[in-house]
Amino acid sequence: MRLIIQRCTRACVTVDNHVTGAIEKGLMILVGVAVGDTEEDVEWLVSKTLSLRIFDDDNGVMNRSVMDVGGEILAVSQFTLHASTRKGNRPSYIKAARPETAVVLYESYCRRLSEQMGKNVEQGIFGAHMKVELVNDGPVTIIIDSRLRE
Repeated sequence: MRLIIQRCTRACVTVDNHVTGAIEKGLMILVGVAVGDTEEDVEWLVSKTLSLRIFDDDNGVMNRSVMDVGGEILAVSQFTLHASTRKGNRPSYIKAARPETAVVLYESYCRRLSEQMGKNVEQGIFGAHMKVELVNDGPVTIIIDSRLRE
């Protein structure tokens, strides 16, 4: 699984001009599921997401997690995170998991985040054409891939 995590002051996702998820201070996360991803990837990414220290402490040093600051999370499914542009100019998405697999792992990731945070994780609608807006704070953008474990 691959995540694009952006620290934000606000974010929202709309489908057909209807807001399906919105947050204030926290993390807006694009979630891409690849062929071969498992619940083990979900577990590792949930732990990493909630422990990632990218919020400022009292000294202006990125030393606090989303949990430490009482932040919120908006998670949006994004199969294009697994695009391959190796050949030609039209991306290939064969590395992205099929919807029947991807939706299960995406929903598991959101559910586990919510359980561990003790609050709702806002979401888009899997497979829908969505419009995502955010104010990236910093800007801070982190890419995490469960296969690389960097």
